[in-house]
Amino acid sequence: MERQLDHAAVRAAAERTAGVIRPVAVVPAAEGLWYALEHLQHTGSFKARGAHNFLAAHRAAGALPTAGVTIASGGNAGLACAWAARAQGVTATVFLPATAPRVKVERLRGYGADVRLVGERYAEALAACEEFAAASGALLSHAYDHPLIAAGAGTLLDEIRTALPRLDTVVVAVGGGGLFAGVATAARAHGIRVVAAEPEHCRALNAALEAGRPVDVPVRSVAADSLGATRVSADALEAARLGDVTSVLVPDEAITAARRALWEEHRIVVEAGAATALAAVRTAPRPPGREVAVVLCGANTDPGDL
Repeated sequence: MERQLDHAAVRAAAERTAGVIRPVAVVPAAEGLWYALEHLQHTGSFKARGAHNFLAAHRAAGALPTAGVTIASGGNAGLACAWAARAQGVTATVFLPATAPRVKVERLRGYGADVRLVGERYAEALAACEEFAAASGALLSHAYDHPLIAAGAGTLLDEIRTALPRLDTVVVAVGGGGLFAGVATAARAHGIRVVAAEPEHCRALNAALEAGRPVDVPVRSVAADSLGATRVSADALEAARLGDVTSVLVPDEAITAARRALWEEHRIVVEAGAATALAAVRTAPRPPGREVAVVLCGANTDPGDL
C-alpha cells in the first residue's frame, strides 16, 4: 500500500479516479485570473477525489475488508467517504456527534452510510470510530491525513494545468492540509507556485511553518466548519517546505466578502472555506504570473445567508 506522497502517487491516483471523478471546469474570472470550479465535484467538494483513491487503492491491494470503511466526520469528508464506499459496494460507517445537524445525517444516509451518533463532541465520535474499526475490522479512514487521500486531491492540479498550460500560480484554502499537500506536491513537479490561504484564526499550516513542526492551534473562524483543523498534517508541512509556497492569512470579513462577491458577480455559491482562497487574492497583492487559478473547493453550505 502506498505510503509516500510524491508526484508518482498523484499520477497513480489520476489513473484510479479516471472516469469516476468529474474533471474540474476552469473558467475565466478576470484577465489572467481563473476559477477552478471544484465545488461542482461529486458530493459537493474535492474530498471525493481522495476518498475514491483511498478505497480503490485498498481494493486493488486486496485490503478492502468486507466490514467496509469507517470515518469520524459529519462534514465533506464523511459525505465523500460514504459516496466512494457505495461505488465500491461496501458499507461506510460514519461516526459524528449526536449534536450534528439533521440535514448532514440525512445526506449521509442518502449515500447509504450507517450513521452512528456518539457523544456531544467530535473527539468522542472519533474515539468510538477507532474502537469500531478495531473491533469490526473496518478500514479506518481519515478526513485528510493520509497519503492516498492527499494524492487523490492532488489530481486536481494536473487537470487545471491541462486547461491552463501557462499556469504559474494556484491558490488553495488550507484546513488540515489534504488538498494543499496533494496540490503542492503536484505543483512542485511542474514548477508552479502555490498560495496557501488560511483564516487568521484557523492557521494550522502557518503556525507549523513558524514552529518548524505541526502544532495545535485554536480554531475560531466563519470557515471553521471546513478549515477548522487544530493541527496540519506532516505531509502538508513537508510539501510547504519543499515547494514554492506562500502562506497567506485572511480575516473573516474578507472571507465573507469574497463569498458574497462570488454570488453577486458570478452566481457561484460556495462554502466559506472555498471563499478563503479568493479572499487571499482580493486582500493580498496579486500573486505574480500570467495565469493564476483559484480553487473553489466546496459548496456544502446554506445559501440562505448570502
